[in-house]
This record gives sequence, C-alpha cells and structure tokens, in this order.
Amino acid sequence: MITEPKRETRVYCETDVLVVGGGPAGVGAAIAAARNGAKTLLIERYGHLGGLATGGLVLCIMPMSDGTKEQQIAGLCQEIIDRLDTVGGAVHPKKEDLGSTNQNLINYWRHYPFTVIQGNIRMSVQTDPEMLKCILNDMIEEAGVVLLLHAYGCRSIVDCGVVKGIVFESKSGRQTIKAKVVVDCTGDGDIFASAGAEYDDEINPELRSSKLALVFRIGNIDVKKYLEFKDFRSERYFELMKELEALGGFTMALRTWRDDVLWFNNFIGDLDGLNIEDLTRVEINARKSMLITYNFFKNNIPGFESCYLMDSASQIGVRSSRRLIGEYILTRNDINSGILFHDTIAVCPAFQQGKSLENLHMHIPYRSLIPREIENLLVAGRCFSSDQVANDILSPIQFCIAMGQAAGTAAALSVENNVVPRKIDYHLLKNRLITQNVFLPL
Repeated sequence: MITEPKRETRVYCETDVLVVGGGPAGVGAAIAAARNGAKTLLIERYGHLGGLATGGLVLCIMPMSDGTKEQQIAGLCQEIIDRLDTVGGAVHPKKEDLGSTNQNLINYWRHYPFTVIQGNIRMSVQTDPEMLKCILNDMIEEAGVVLLLHAYGCRSIVDCGVVKGIVFESKSGRQTIKAKVVVDCTGDGDIFASAGAEYDDEINPELRSSKLALVFRIGNIDVKKYLEFKDFRSERYFELMKELEALGGFTMALRTWRDDVLWFNNFIGDLDGLNIEDLTRVEINARKSMLITYNFFKNNIPGFESCYLMDSASQIGVRSSRRLIGEYILTRNDINSGILFHDTIAVCPAFQQGKSLENLHMHIPYRSLIPREIENLLVAGRCFSSDQVANDILSPIQFCIAMGQAAGTAAALSVENNVVPRKIDYHLLKNRLITQNVFLPL
C-alpha cells in the first residue's frame, strides 16, 4: 500500500445539474435538465457522445412500440431518430406501418433486428453511429449544456450524506465540479458507489447481461446474396456457423442501415466489466476472434467475396455491473405482471423474440432512480435500481434514454423548487414529461 499525500484540488466550476456519463442515459438527462431551465454540465470520458450506441457500435435502437399502432417510447428518443432521418442516418418502418401483419412488410423487415416480433411490425431503428455522434453534439449544444469530453468522473464529493459534486481527471489534471444535483449515468454506477450508496453487483451467468462484447463491422458485402444463401440454404449455412464457432469466431451477423455493411455482435462470458484485466483480455482476444470471423466469412460465405474489415468498437460493451439499491428495486415479478406504478416515468414495450408476451408493457418507477439515503443524487441507465432479470430486460438504449430524460427533468425540478430529488412532486414531474412528448398513462 502507498499513502498518497494530502492535496488541494482546484474547483473547475459550479453548476445546477451535473450529469456524469454521455451515453444514451446521460445525453437524455443533460438535454432534459437544460431544456427545463437548469444550468447543466455534462462530462464524458471518451471523445464523443452516445456511449454504446456510437463508440460501442450497438447499431440498433430496439423496439419502441408494443406491436400495436401505438408507440410507447417517444420523447427525446424519437427526436434523435427524427434528426437522424433528416441526414439519412436511420432505417426503420413508417409509423403508419406499426403493428402491421402485412406479409409483404413482414418479408421486407424480417432481416432487420427486432423489427418483426410475434408476427407484427415494431418501431426498431438501425442507426449510423457517426451521424449519431454529430447529432448528439448538436442537440447538447442547442440545449445550452456545457460539455466536457475526455473527462473521467472519478468519485463523488459527499458531506453528511449529501452529494456536493464530483472529482474528475483529465489531461488538464485533477479537478472538481460543484453541483446542486448530480445524475450518475456512468453505466457502472461509479458515482453512486463512491458516494456510499448501496448497490448489488451479482449477475446470473445465464443472463444476456452477464456477457461482455466487442462489436465490429464488415463492409462491401452483397447483402442480398448473403441473405438468399442464409434463407434458401439454411442447413449449409448453420453447418458453416458451427465450423466457425469451433474455430473461435463470432456468428451473429446483423443487418444495418446500409445494404453493404453487417455488424457482428457477440457474447463473451466469465468476465467482469469492472476488472481492468478482464477488460484488457476482451480487447485482445475479441479482435483475434474478429479476424477469424472475417477470414471465414470472406472465404466461405456468399456475398462476402470482396468484403473488408471496416472497424471495431472503441468501447467495450459491458451489459451489466453495479445496480443501485434504491427507494424501489424493480423486480422480475414487476416485469412479468406489467404493474403500473403510481410514479411511473417510462412505459416500456415488452419484446422477447419468439416468446408469447402476457403483458405488452413494463413500467419503471421514479423511485428506482433514487438512492435510499444519499441526497442530491439521481441515477439513470443500466445501473438503475433493479434485480438481475429486470435489469437484463430494461437496459437497452431506448429505455436508458427514457430514464435519462426523466432523471434530467427531475433534477431541474429539484433545483427549481429547492427540494431534494426524492421529495419533488411526482405529478409535477409527470406533467413536465408529458409536455416533452413522453408517453405516460394519464
């Protein structure tokens, strides 16, 4: 052990709302807080916004609708998609086609991830990650958010159970930011953990969320030729995929917003997203598997004859780590029952490919964003208060944006009304969210 010398740390600035982490939840929180009148600052450890939706190359915003003509996830998530549409950065069904069982539409959309479920059309969106980075920059700037990139939020500053700000590291050195309300959107709960909030980090190895990922893209593919081979010679295709798995490659090739690019997702288990040695191991070994995959597809799969390795994610996909133990812990039973909470802040369409769904909707309560004892701190994104199964289901991008929008709005209301976040009037929060095109039960 080494004892570090006592030091004074410079205060970079003071703000009303400080959002730590610029992924989907953090962007939603920062924009919402600023638009609701709070002086807002957002810090992000990478050189871009969007988190796994951009740097992680998770190129699908999964279902925002429940299989009917109604769309449940709207608000900022829909606004982002609308802006992507203006620059040709998104592919998705038309709104008038939502819920359709038309066979021609089903045949057209069935190869796009999570767009055809239980025989009908969902609002699922394939995105261009580079355009998304630019659009998020614009939205943050237009909202008046102060943005610091390449800034790593290290720990909370806490006084008698009240968060006063955070310490961050950057090329400019170690500095602090004082804030009236802090929103932890780090994904891993770095800020609430350092504040002393209770959390759970146990993960069932059987769950999707226990697996890490390093996603990559392959370009210059004849996607039509590939899909014809996969559809009409499926037995041979699956034989080849078994061969590839035995070689240590990845087999999950997914369609994107482009007809000549596929992205390869993966699920790498028995590793810890909070362990630096495991993270390093994924970076090294997954790229070895990426090369195996690329060479196998190029040499064996129709449509890949002239392909090239396009890029790999700059950000590892950690699907779950710390989960807040908050005022309310959302559970598997809550998900299965479809219970509507008195403080619901997001209505989430249920989707599980190939499974019959008893309830069309899942609901996230505001209390799941609030620590039990720590004040002036909110949480949004995959580290929200939930058990393992609920977290596994509710951690995708569209739900994180919705949680972020709710947390940012709540943080602004907390400052505006001079009350701690846990004591804001939920009906005021609900009404404010509805004016922002958030779908909530009346």
